[in-house]
Amino acid sequence: MTMDWLERWAQFSPEAIAFQDADSAAVYSYADLFYLSCVLASHLRSQYGIERGDRLAVLSLNELEYVALFFACQRLGAILVPVNYRLAPREMDHVLIDSEPKLFVLQESYLATLKQLRHAPEKTWFMDGAKSVADFTRTKLADFRNQPASGVAANPKAARWFVPFAGEFDDACMILYTSGTTGLAKGALITNKMLHWNSLNTGLRLNLQQADVALAFLPFFHTSGWNVLVTPFVHRGARTVLMRKFDADRVLELTEREGVTVMFGVPTIMEMMARSPRFESTTLTKARYAIVGGEPMPIELIKTWQRKGIPIRQGFGLTEFGPSVFSLNEEDAVRKIGSIGFPNFYVEARIVDNESRDVAAGEIGELILRGEVCTPGYWRNEEASAKAIRDGWFYTGDLVRRDEDGYYYVAGRKKEMYISGGENIYPVEIERLLSTHPSIREVAVVGVPDSKWGEVGKAVISVKEGSVLTEDDVLNFCREGLAKYKVPKHVQFMADLPKGDSGKILKRALS
Repeated sequence: MTMDWLERWAQFSPEAIAFQDADSAAVYSYADLFYLSCVLASHLRSQYGIERGDRLAVLSLNELEYVALFFACQRLGAILVPVNYRLAPREMDHVLIDSEPKLFVLQESYLATLKQLRHAPEKTWFMDGAKSVADFTRTKLADFRNQPASGVAANPKAARWFVPFAGEFDDACMILYTSGTTGLAKGALITNKMLHWNSLNTGLRLNLQQADVALAFLPFFHTSGWNVLVTPFVHRGARTVLMRKFDADRVLELTEREGVTVMFGVPTIMEMMARSPRFESTTLTKARYAIVGGEPMPIELIKTWQRKGIPIRQGFGLTEFGPSVFSLNEEDAVRKIGSIGFPNFYVEARIVDNESRDVAAGEIGELILRGEVCTPGYWRNEEASAKAIRDGWFYTGDLVRRDEDGYYYVAGRKKEMYISGGENIYPVEIERLLSTHPSIREVAVVGVPDSKWGEVGKAVISVKEGSVLTEDDVLNFCREGLAKYKVPKHVQFMADLPKGDSGKILKRALS
């Protein structure tokens, strides 16, 4: 089965824009990107010895050249290793030691970081500056565009620059490192097969088409940066507008100006846009809906966006499986508030207890998944792979329940659940209640040690601008809607809750 999506779209729609830079006039058509994937692949092989199975690490913001590098690696059968630029040098060293890249590509702005690394690869190539990836691609692209007849659509294999697609369907094309909340970061293997089936799942549930337009602002070291919409869009021949980082005002401006048809964000991102001064005046008439994942979206925020004419599609996924796993149709956004909907087309899901037995409707258990979009495992970590994948099922570590209508709800992570006086407490249940309070903007609940009960809950809250809220107000509100043993014993107020790279709240920083 071919994964050479670029060759096909270079034949079908060579002039269609694949990617454009939000901050400049730079664009890659599908013909451009196909050509660059070939000439970059040839250069990586001849100058740096990159072959099938080799790793290429990248430390960079989202750039057009980054996209071209990925498709060049995929063509060679090599493996891209996006490095989180927010990591400390010690943490980056772990990624580099673990993945053993043959080449390290980085932006000049990270030169000081490079000097602090103890285990950087010997071979480096800068993304920008003199003799850089940017120099190479722009020079080659200018030559390509100046040719009166490139022959891409007619017979690309006859072009002297053509490089055959060497990546096999089951080959890894990326290693994405987890956040490392439970220890050293693990490298999840992402294969060409996963990209294919994730694209099918995404396209079928979201009705993607070639005319679609989306913004990409989440970093490329995160699965959402690549695989929520970017790779499915390439598979559909659609257009992606690339941003280097998230900015609420800028996202609203570009969504209107570029005619974005599919929006994406976590609840924090959607809330920041809703609070933007541009929100009321911006018309988003081309947008069909917004995909929201990461955590449940408060009902008042859903209603805010619906009044704007943007239906909300709550979803759920994870790096090792998908990431497009569940989706809730927009018409159910309020009726089934908090639900992640149903599993996507080519996904099997079960909810099991600690002995891997299926639980009844309404009961909380661990979500396990099976399907072609499952990772083959973690890079050089057989123990973690065997623990996660058992009898063909991926054990997610996420606690969920299913209602009588078959809709799924996330109850939290296994490691987030705490036991108070012998009772299992699921923070998401408390957070869902508190998010309905009219004065609360953000909330996270964590378990903290207690001499009497073992553990008790602590609610960390960010209050809406202009609102006043006390600890007693919070606790009384909880007492009205929760069993006594579920009511948190502590309340902490913060201006803003700490966020991770994808915009999700970092609970480990609140304990």
